[in-house]
Amino acid sequence: MLELRGHGTLKATGKTLHGIAAVFNSEANLGTFSEVIRPGAFAKSLATGSNIRALYHHDGSALLGTTRGGTLQLRETAQGLAFELALPDTTHGRDLAILVDRGDVAGCSFGFRVPEGGDRWEERGSTLVRELLNVDLVEITLTSDPAYQDTTVAMRSRPPERSFWDCNRVWLETCR
Repeated sequence: MLELRGHGTLKATGKTLHGIAAVFNSEANLGTFSEVIRPGAFAKSLATGSNIRALYHHDGSALLGTTRGGTLQLRETAQGLAFELALPDTTHGRDLAILVDRGDVAGCSFGFRVPEGGDRWEERGSTLVRELLNVDLVEITLTSDPAYQDTTVAMRSRPPERSFWDCNRVWLETCR
């Protein structure tokens, strides 16, 4: 199952966008549980050389760049998952440059899958907390809909709300 998360900062320099697509060690309340991305969570994805895409609003038809094409560069820093994106000379690219410059699009998100053992769940009082330790990064996306409260720009796309018991069931299945 592809999961989508939002975090980060976004800045434009000419026709290049750069920023932090995911922030490390920042706990985000996702409604029925909290989530923290740990340093190193993206290291394996980045080391494998898999093709990671940059999209606009998670829309596969709004492709902005790829790691394979060299137009998207990703690296882990102490702060989080940093990116640099050379915008294409397309309608989406030109429109996005204007929207970022105006401040209308200021957030980042990312899509990922969690391999077995890539996360850890724990209960802290009445809060269920998920730590992301290793994820298979599929995409980063630029968005106008930031949602994380602990960053100045962020976006969260999440599945429908789950009950506390559903989260516990998922946690127990993960522990098996």
